[in-house]
Amino acid sequence: MKIRPLHDRILVQRIEEEQRTESGIIIPDTAKEKPIMGKVIAVGDGRLLENGQRQPLTVKEGDKILFSKYAGTEIKIKGEEYLIMREDDVLAIIEE
Repeated sequence: MKIRPLHDRILVQRIEEEQRTESGIIIPDTAKEKPIMGKVIAVGDGRLLENGQRQPLTVKEGDKILFSKYAGTEIKIKGEEYLIMREDDVLAIIEE
């Protein structure tokens, strides 16, 4: 199944954080917070402007991003969890 987000929306897969602290303590699932880092899987074709033109998105497929904690809508596709969110919910692109 292939999903193509509409307009200024993006499809993101969360990147799980390390389950241990630097000192080696294992963090239980109940104490972990949802990751705020993810990988962009698919992007829409851009925001529709008032003059009828499309403004392309800044993020692109494959980008690693930071987003707000409660951003987007969670969906499940073939057992995998994803988020669909607006580009406005992206706080930063991680460049390595």
